[in-house]
Amino acid sequence: MSYNIHHAVGEDNVLDLERIASVIENSGAEIIGLQEVDNHWSERSDFENQAKWLADRLDMHYTYAANLDQDPLNPGEPRRQYGTAVLSKYPIIKEKNYPLTKIGHTEQRGLLETVINVKGHHLNFYNTHLALTTAEREVQIKEMIEIAGETNGPKVIMGDLNAKPDSNEMQPLFSQYKDAFADQNDAYTIPASKPTSRIDYIFTSNEIQTANAEVISTLASDHLPIIAELTLDQSVFKKGN
Repeated sequence: MSYNIHHAVGEDNVLDLERIASVIENSGAEIIGLQEVDNHWSERSDFENQAKWLADRLDMHYTYAANLDQDPLNPGEPRRQYGTAVLSKYPIIKEKNYPLTKIGHTEQRGLLETVINVKGHHLNFYNTHLALTTAEREVQIKEMIEIAGETNGPKVIMGDLNAKPDSNEMQPLFSQYKDAFADQNDAYTIPASKPTSRIDYIFTSNEIQTANAEVISTLASDHLPIIAELTLDQSVFKKGN
């Protein structure tokens, strides 16, 4: 699943992490990339560590990547952070967040790289939330492809890319990775109440088969979550210990 949770504020302007958790739980998703996740950020999310809360609620492993990292409001309190997260039913054995290029005084973005041990085999899983400007996204997508290209084995790249499928900056991704929604260009994800644009994606490397790709209808965030079933060929995995 890829899901921009909008710090758990829904289309009704209500903060409700349990509602986000229920969407994930009911979907049956086992590995989830989340965007717009607060960690002690502000009153808007009750200063909650949202990734940990969701992981505890869903009994999952998790990792969090802060793309914005600010001092606490009061000395001794946790740092105020905003970024992305990965939840997984399977152990996360490696994690690294790569800052992506930004132009001017725009928001810092990042690519969260994880390695997930799926039943003794290693899956490279990338989660991101790209910039709002075309110029930045063009650079960021190239950087993502370069970073992912440094690893061997099956790969999943997902997230809120803030770009429509026919945009120029998206073409390098389409040329090198498989789109889980290749036959569903109307897989619109925003705005949640009446979606008209597709900007959230799940891409895989060629050795991964995808099926049952679906956009889930819910007003728990301003984005709709997307899910897909992945079939992994054991012969191409790096075997874990």
